[in-house]
Amino acid sequence: MTVVAPAEAELVWIPGPYPAAFDRPGLLACARQIRQPVHVLSVPGRGLGAGLGGQVAGGGPATSTVVGMLPPVYPEWLGDRAFTQAHQVRFPYIAGEMATGIATTDLVIAMARAGMLGFFGSGGLPLDRVEQAVTTLARALGGRPNWGVNLLHSPGDARLENGTAEMLLRHGVPCVSASAFMTLTPAVVRCAAAGLRRAPDGSVVRRTRVFAKISRPEVAELFMSPPPAPLLRVLVDAGQLSAEEAELAAGLPVAEDITVEADSAGHTDRRPLAVLLPAVQAARDRVVERFGLRTTPRIGAAGGLGTPRGVAGAFALGAAYVLTGSVNQLSAESGQSDDAKAMLAGADIADVAMAPAADMFELGAKVQVLHRGTMFANRAGTLYEAYRRHAGLDDIVGAERAKLERDVFGMALDDVWRRTAEYWQTRDPGQVDRARRDPKHRMALVFRWYLGNSGRWALAGDGSRRTDYQIWCGPAMGAFNRWVAGSFLAEPANRTVVQIALNLLEGAAVVTRAHQFRTCGLPVGEPVFPPRRLAPEPS
Repeated sequence: MTVVAPAEAELVWIPGPYPAAFDRPGLLACARQIRQPVHVLSVPGRGLGAGLGGQVAGGGPATSTVVGMLPPVYPEWLGDRAFTQAHQVRFPYIAGEMATGIATTDLVIAMARAGMLGFFGSGGLPLDRVEQAVTTLARALGGRPNWGVNLLHSPGDARLENGTAEMLLRHGVPCVSASAFMTLTPAVVRCAAAGLRRAPDGSVVRRTRVFAKISRPEVAELFMSPPPAPLLRVLVDAGQLSAEEAELAAGLPVAEDITVEADSAGHTDRRPLAVLLPAVQAARDRVVERFGLRTTPRIGAAGGLGTPRGVAGAFALGAAYVLTGSVNQLSAESGQSDDAKAMLAGADIADVAMAPAADMFELGAKVQVLHRGTMFANRAGTLYEAYRRHAGLDDIVGAERAKLERDVFGMALDDVWRRTAEYWQTRDPGQVDRARRDPKHRMALVFRWYLGNSGRWALAGDGSRRTDYQIWCGPAMGAFNRWVAGSFLAEPANRTVVQIALNLLEGAAVVTRAHQFRTCGLPVGEPVFPPRRLAPEPS
């Protein structure tokens, strides 16, 4: 509301229940009242202060002259309103798709019902298990548009990637989060283009909304651009898209939501968010201009977001939404084991390390994992060094072989190979045939047996392999633990994924309000927001 006063009169503040605040404690208390307007006051002899609520009038003695006004700050308003409108959510917040079902169906359902967005962690799971989860979600969430499933790029298994995309489209999954892609593939373009239609008003309606989680600007550009014509022709020729769908897709970005993944858990390039996010935003603007896009992709932020200040910082950088990962492993709905959760709850900021990734082991790709309490990172690193030095398992002899069998595998390498061959014989027999011809490939499969099972041991809480747990974790976990220490969220029973989200958003709104105070010259200091039980409030 705009207050108009006579030109010759000054606007003065008439206090309500709260007195004006001028010192740091008073200003901090005022900053925490984010849902009320604040008037910036100038008082002779006292300088600048803040008046919470109250009224503004013209004329009268100028004892509390109003020099500015700050409207309420709601957690719902921190990001891009276009994001909340597009996905019919209340909050600009996503719980990310922690793989192997760590982001469970229960987690996704809880987020959707709380007016947020969650993605089921399908990565590393067989297709039938993912389809079972999709069926559960569709049954529980009905026609809600605010839930989704991960589509993980599988460079060594195109059948799995294509089969997953086919299944997601068949079940009408509303949102698909494409992650680990380094280029566009037929599967991800099909998800974006299938079901496109033109509405009566001329706008294009999407049946499936694709998110792209990226950590490099050049990859982001691929997803922010329309799909290449040759890829669309391949899909049309294969009968997987209609000519009309391909024509409509040629004028739209593949993904309208780009999640910029900075230093995070699991696969990560460990880029600082403050560097990466602006670079992708600038790339977005170039792409929109180059293609004349009517739809401007939204840029969200992920990685390192474990405290209100981290979340507020992401929004201050212009993030349309935020996505959290590591911290959700502690939630009651997480599929992570209680044993692994206890280890995560004891982690500090520096208790992480980089280790070889199971899915791209031969390429030297790495994932960020918990280091405290587990030897996985060291042992996985030992395996990769052995892979680089040797041509095959038969070259590993003597003390080195004995050490690997005793300290890493817990059994003879020949036994590991038998188990590995049995697994691949049912999943992809070609891998076994290749391994018999290529000793180097056989060695890679054996080493990947350890890398793959280490995550399963953690997920199952197998105490006999506790020192081998692979637990994906970024520095945000340690920051989160420091923030919640001694608070409501320190108790495992209170750590629901929704309570974690609401407290991060509420705290981020308080941090944002305090920053507004500072920009007005009010000496507010840094607010402390201890977690507490919250429920969504009307905005």
